[in-house]
Amino acid sequence: MELSRRDFVAGAAAAAAVGTSGGAHASAAAYYGAPVTDNGITFRSTNFKKIDKRWQRQMVKYLSSEKPGTVVVDTKHHFLYVIWENQTALRYGVGVGREGFKWYGRARIDRKAIWPRWVPPPEMRKRQPNLPTAVEGGARNPLGPRALYLYRNGGDLGYRLHGTTEPWTIGGDVSSGCIRMFNEDVIDLYQRCPIGTEVLVLKHIAEHKG
Repeated sequence: MELSRRDFVAGAAAAAAVGTSGGAHASAAAYYGAPVTDNGITFRSTNFKKIDKRWQRQMVKYLSSEKPGTVVVDTKHHFLYVIWENQTALRYGVGVGREGFKWYGRARIDRKAIWPRWVPPPEMRKRQPNLPTAVEGGARNPLGPRALYLYRNGGDLGYRLHGTTEPWTIGGDVSSGCIRMFNEDVIDLYQRCPIGTEVLVLKHIAEHKG
């Protein structure tokens, strides 16, 4: 989630505040499609012709003991699943926390926002003093068009499921713990997940060889 003043002023940086794949992308423009308008705000759509098929939203067979409607995040493989019946799920490609920022366990969506305002937490601003104190909702906001806020036992974990202005980062370890989605996908997820939706972030046991 490192961010430079130059990048932030340029606009692409707002997304870098929640995780970057390492500087400006050489062919970033190719990842954007035509402008679209959502709730009065115009933003660049994702050019899915540029996106690997595995990261695109799709129905898949998925074995899980979680009840239908539960959100399951597989950080190792960079997928988010909404559990359906009959051992199926709606799968989305996601960007997840980079090394040192991964987290696991259960949470619940206790708040949702359309074109959310982003306020960098104090620990992030300590690491990156050039960050603004807040970014209002809009096309350059790193949270994108939607944010679903994760809580545990009534307390805000500080993690969100949200959109991005850097679609090329989906499928990578790029954030400070938030789960990043294509803007079109987080809009879709927002509609599917009411307040109270259960979320499980899977913990993978490290494999030891020899």
